[in-house]
Amino acid sequence: MASTPEELSISYSEDGTEVVKELDKVILSKGAWTTILFRYQEWNRAKDAYGPEKYSIRRYQKRSGEYLPKSKFNISSQDQAKAIIEALQSWLD
Repeated sequence: MASTPEELSISYSEDGTEVVKELDKVILSKGAWTTILFRYQEWNRAKDAYGPEKYSIRRYQKRSGEYLPKSKFNISSQDQAKAIIEALQSWLD
């Protein structure tokens, strides 16, 4: 487990293949509760290639010096990401 937010990752390998490839991350908040926005791709076995970019917002709670995953929200497409951006932008303007 990770002891700092910078160490947290959603990369995942199975049988020597990186099934979830983390492309980038932004730490949105730090502390006892940490929120991170990840950009990633998933391996498509049928096509033998990575699929389109996806995004995930994840919350972690620090307990006994380690960050434990508590919740996540996956943004499954660029269209959904753009709709979220537009909604937030309209609320903030």
